[in-house]
Amino acid sequence: MTRVTDGPLTMDATKELALAQVAQYFRALSVPMRLRILDALRQGERCVGDLAAQVGRSQANVSQHLAILANAGLLVRNARGTSAYYAIADPCTFALCELVCGQIGRRFADEASVRAMFPPAGTGLDPDAGPEDS
Repeated sequence: MTRVTDGPLTMDATKELALAQVAQYFRALSVPMRLRILDALRQGERCVGDLAAQVGRSQANVSQHLAILANAGLLVRNARGTSAYYAIADPCTFALCELVCGQIGRRFADEASVRAMFPPAGTGLDPDAGPEDS
């Protein structure tokens, strides 16, 4: 990463800072539990206790994941009395998740169709064999 000095930011330094932010964003999405939490927030703003119950983890564990998601800019936090409520900062987050899930789904479907062309050894199944060859 480019070291930023006390002087004005250069184009390269700005680019490096932007790339670091993008990397932080994707790192926050790289943990399956955080994706479960984001999915739970599709229903709207939720408190930590409700989220913990829904994803089956302790409040302390969920709070750690929520802090990472909030620091990456994916969530907003609202304090109400002694409770903290979290919500999605930008609904486009769901569009990104759906885009990635769609891409993975297509890849799995493609891989499955390729595997179907090659039956497991020893099954006697030949995809090109007709009924008279059996």
